[in-house]
Amino acid sequence: MDTAPHSRVAKPSEVQRKVNGAEKRSRMATIRKATKVDVPQIFAFIRALAKYENVPPEAVHATEAGIARDGFGENPLFHCLLADQDGKPAGFAIYLYNYSTFDGQVALHVEDLYVVPELRGLGIGKELLAFAANIALEMGSRRMQWEVLDWNLPAIEFYGTLGANFVDQWRNMRLTGKPVEELARFVGGKTQQAAA
Repeated sequence: MDTAPHSRVAKPSEVQRKVNGAEKRSRMATIRKATKVDVPQIFAFIRALAKYENVPPEAVHATEAGIARDGFGENPLFHCLLADQDGKPAGFAIYLYNYSTFDGQVALHVEDLYVVPELRGLGIGKELLAFAANIALEMGSRRMQWEVLDWNLPAIEFYGTLGANFVDQWRNMRLTGKPVEELARFVGGKTQQAAA
């Protein structure tokens, strides 16, 4: 269920930023919660992120219709923040919630974070995560988490500057496709026939 704090818009302000070793005066990005009209831009960012992560286009099964249904329906499965820099799309963050049984509270999971290449180094990624951190705190949670590819050294270094730590003792596990279907048929200790 949406709450009012998610719909607030960060106020742009003038700041000094270093870009490629030089001082550059730039407006901070405007961060806002995405709406259904933003679905084409969200889809474009998802495809750009997949390309950056070397995921072949045929492996991206998301569609604009699916994003609209799953992110902007009556019970959204995810939420999205969009960043604009000087009126142009600059990046996005997809987040959702999970629950820590040990902490006894909800936590915010950042599924995707992407900034367009030509705008990296301006602090837009940090602004997106800061906005998400405010959402987490407003929910009463002091926990955020996300994943990073082991070869993405710029992102790893950036996350380290935020104080993020690797949780090395935990490993991600995933079932995809046929193994999910096979496991779903294993009910009551024996494999059930697939539904016709």
